[in-house]
Amino acid sequence: MFKVAVVEDDLPTSQQIKGWILSTQEGIEVDQWFTRDDAESAIAREAYDLVVLDIELGRERHAGVAIINAINKGCRGTPVLVVSAMPATIYRSIMKALDAWDYLQKTTFEEADFIDTFLEIIRASRNRNRDSAEPAPVFSDELSIDPLRQSTPLWQGKRVNLPLTAQRILATLYAQRGQVVSYDELFQVVKSGRNRDNIRKHISTIRDAFRELDEDFDRIENIPMRGFRWSDQTFNGPRK
Repeated sequence: MFKVAVVEDDLPTSQQIKGWILSTQEGIEVDQWFTRDDAESAIAREAYDLVVLDIELGRERHAGVAIINAINKGCRGTPVLVVSAMPATIYRSIMKALDAWDYLQKTTFEEADFIDTFLEIIRASRNRNRDSAEPAPVFSDELSIDPLRQSTPLWQGKRVNLPLTAQRILATLYAQRGQVVSYDELFQVVKSGRNRDNIRKHISTIRDAFRELDEDFDRIENIPMRGFRWSDQTFNGPRK
């Protein structure tokens, strides 16, 4: 049995998310929680395989942040998918700090987007648990990306902390390194917010994550009006 907690204070939205989850495959149990206190109590006693939550619950604007902190303190490494109306400019810093797995902004995604993201998190979580018992591989390249996306990317042997959407964009850029990847191509790998401004924000998230590990990181070039390019050579242009 695969157990999922849905933490959402709006009943119709909670029911919709539950229905989407149950439609993905058999053998899933979904618990619904509507307040921070109830959710934290449930997370403390139950071993959930995935938590889907909103950031704002009732009058608590950052209740979801507290719940993610409680999950992280439990040392279970439970994947978290945030579904919130908060704009991307706000969620980037929150998700980066809390190590949530991915984020979908309400009103900007459809059922298929949610299901794709949900299933991808399930696969990534299962592969991570499977690989955790195996010896860590040794990489010679600066950037290592699993072609099947079964593990997070590594930069100079260190884990790059990125949500799944940003990982998809990075994998697309790296697969075509040396070539310009157009905005239209990048739209195909994001689950919501298919516009240039959102792509640029994801690119900024990727750059920030790399610069936490390597302050001189400068491999992603902005190609004005066209898209972005991963370069295997550093360049001296201004940082974007």
